[in-house]
Amino acid sequence: MTCHVWTDWRALPQAARGGTVALGNLDGVHRGHRAVLAAAHGGRPDLPLAALTFEPHPREHFRPQDPPFRLTLLPAKAAALAAAGCAHVHAVPFDSALAAMEAEEFLDAVLRRGLGARHLACGADFAFGHRRGGDVAFLAGWAERHGIGLSVVPPIADAAGPISSTRIRRALQDGYPERAAALLGRDWEVRGTVFHGDHLGRELGWPTANIWLGRHLEPARGVYAVLASLPDGSVVPGVANVGRRPTLGGDPETRLETHLFDWSGDLYGQEIGVRLHRFLREDAVFAGLDELKAAIAADAAQARAVLAGTAPSNG
Repeated sequence: MTCHVWTDWRALPQAARGGTVALGNLDGVHRGHRAVLAAAHGGRPDLPLAALTFEPHPREHFRPQDPPFRLTLLPAKAAALAAAGCAHVHAVPFDSALAAMEAEEFLDAVLRRGLGARHLACGADFAFGHRRGGDVAFLAGWAERHGIGLSVVPPIADAAGPISSTRIRRALQDGYPERAAALLGRDWEVRGTVFHGDHLGRELGWPTANIWLGRHLEPARGVYAVLASLPDGSVVPGVANVGRRPTLGGDPETRLETHLFDWSGDLYGQEIGVRLHRFLREDAVFAGLDELKAAIAADAAQARAVLAGTAPSNG
């Protein structure tokens, strides 16, 4: 379905107002977030479904010196929200002015006058306003006074506890993308534009599509079995490395290098998505290019074995 992304709540066309709205940072759009979206839709199935989130994430605003931690940047988040049924995504700019808004002002200005929300849904721990001064009890009282419906969704949990973006980040940083996938409901994906490297992979017989991690969370460095989503809609299995290439002198930034199995073509300047399916081994330093080439061959064979029987899908 078509999903519109709006970045200014003050000047929305009428078609983007008056919906049922899921609230939250929604980083990752994981199973818990989708329960909030389902509750928003279930509360008023006659209304268009919208999500309100913040860009940048408030943590990025308050702690810009922290390492990147995002599971999904806005384009990928909007795509995941669209797949969950959202017609509108309100990516409210989180700046000093918004951070200074008192809780009631945020509700009145953004949700009631800006979005014209007619039903709301959020998790039980949703907090908002200056210094997180508003909580679910505050929201419930305000919504009742204004005749706006509210669905509060209890945490979605598994055997290890509530599903959260924090748990997903930790699983990825510890080298368990399959655990992250169980919490997300899909493999975690990094999207980025393919750039020209030094073409060493091609010289070694293992050409790679390179993207920078940028503002994405950095998962465990090392080698992964992956599925790559290409611009033409195809999904191609491969093997990828997350790291800074210590054998080749090191990079200032972390890159994701992906070799696509049984595929050839030119992806430079195009956006691809790389889904981490299974962690194979940690990053390593090799004595020379011959040793590196042998390691890549072994990694590729292992990745093929892991991915055998995996049905590529665009879901």
